[in-house]
Amino acid sequence: MWTRCTTAVNRARPSAAKEAIGRSRGGLTSKIHLACDGRGRPLSIVLTPGQASDGTHFDQVMAGIRVPRLGRGRPRTRPDHLLADKAYASKKIRESLRARGISHTIPEKKDHQVNRRRRGSAGGRPPAFDAQLYKQRNVVERCFNRLKQYRGLATRYAKRGHYYRSEVVIASITIWLAT
Repeated sequence: MWTRCTTAVNRARPSAAKEAIGRSRGGLTSKIHLACDGRGRPLSIVLTPGQASDGTHFDQVMAGIRVPRLGRGRPRTRPDHLLADKAYASKKIRESLRARGISHTIPEKKDHQVNRRRRGSAGGRPPAFDAQLYKQRNVVERCFNRLKQYRGLATRYAKRGHYYRSEVVIASITIWLAT
């Protein structure tokens, strides 16, 4: 016996990760990962669900950096120096930065310090950290504050991920034109 289906097409719903919506303590949220230059202008933007960790999307953010040269030549993809918070303090990230020849200032997490000290001389030496240079990391926080001045970004009225990313890019262009 044959039965006829009432729906002509079964459309799969896009995943929440594709729309950059995920659970966090405050409910359904999104997270903006970005890299900015020394003047607080966004260079690379990646959207993820709210529960996503920062360190797992580091490679995507770094891959998005493209700064055109004033004259001829390929765009710059390697920053002179990288300042990052403790969320990026993993061995994998530090090794990838060293492999690309990028100097960095990333504070060490407390549990990493404890484990390194517990192992004694086998734990290795602590990663280099310049506290004075790290104070300049507030430029990234000020960049986020400028982006969040736009009400649509702060509350995320857009339901679709690519619409929200477009709003972030438009706000970034405005920041670039203002500075």
